[in-house]
Amino acid sequence: MIARLVLEDGTAFEGRSFGSDTERTGEVVFNTSITGYQEILTDPSYCGQIVTMTYPLIGNYGVNLDDTESSKPRVEGFVVKEACKIPSNYRSTQDLSAYLKDNDIPGIEEIDTRSLTRHIRSRGAMKGVLSTRDEDIDSLVQKAGAFEGLVGQDLVARVSCKEPYHWTEGLYDLDRGERTHLESQAKFRVAAYDFGIKHNILRYLVDRGCDVTVFPADTPPDQILEIDPDGIFLSNGPGDPEPVTYAVESIRSLLNAKKPTFGICLGHQLIGLALGGSTYKLKFGHRGANQPVQQTDTGKVEITSQNHGFAVDIDSLDRDDVTLTHVNLNDRTLEGLEHKELPLFCVQYHPEASAGPHDADYLFDRFIDLMDKA
Repeated sequence: MIARLVLEDGTAFEGRSFGSDTERTGEVVFNTSITGYQEILTDPSYCGQIVTMTYPLIGNYGVNLDDTESSKPRVEGFVVKEACKIPSNYRSTQDLSAYLKDNDIPGIEEIDTRSLTRHIRSRGAMKGVLSTRDEDIDSLVQKAGAFEGLVGQDLVARVSCKEPYHWTEGLYDLDRGERTHLESQAKFRVAAYDFGIKHNILRYLVDRGCDVTVFPADTPPDQILEIDPDGIFLSNGPGDPEPVTYAVESIRSLLNAKKPTFGICLGHQLIGLALGGSTYKLKFGHRGANQPVQQTDTGKVEITSQNHGFAVDIDSLDRDDVTLTHVNLNDRTLEGLEHKELPLFCVQYHPEASAGPHDADYLFDRFIDLMDKA
């Protein structure tokens, strides 16, 4: 079956369909990771986006239920050079195409993903439509242009949980061949805001002795403080942070409680806004498992996993209040900060994604140390 990917500027690609026979709109972006496609598909931070993989062969190790980062795939569409039809891995339970089909997500293969990536890199991420049903390019251009885009949209409301829940699963133990679980006596109680939280973040917290309760994004601060948490975690999530005003106000209020606080990705951006800073949209974003980030105090470089299209304006923050701890070596954008008075720090990248593979594990230990001292 023929599939078409058409951008708002009229650029069109025709290829072979895999996954679901349907039509979806979204912002077309690219990811430079070689592996981790299942984690990318199920990361809620990709809500509203059609993701292009720059690595040419995707799907070679199949799909399994253990490696998902949320309850279901969150991307709007998936673009690859070649989708492997015969996966080979002892943990695989399904091939990529069947997985997308089961979740009503369209895919397109056999297009020049290098050309598409170069176009996005030059022109910037843009609106697009992926369709197996419409053959009229002009019609598809109109549909792409009609997509509301990511700027000004509250995508957090689409991916956050609706009710609080308790998380007890830890990291995978290779020696035992199974997941670890929370011991009966956890050392710290953590309240985690779900702006689109990834499972592996929760696993890292559990593995370090945290009893984690996950709360919806619009939970009032008073309800968070009712459980008397030792620490507060602010999760990753999709899209533009500025429309998520309720979260910014909650964070600003919770700062007065002086609880140890750790933010990742969107959590980092929301903290920036709560501290009086501003955010802006990047030209084509940072998406991949090979992004170099430098620690400003030591000069040490971490290889990181990233997925964001917005950033905190490095010049908008009051340097009397915060210290800038990390910068991106590709474009010098802000990747981390900590407060000079409050027990608060955050990073733009994903330390739980093991890109380095363990370059950024220390951030979870820092959160534990803050709670221990408190």
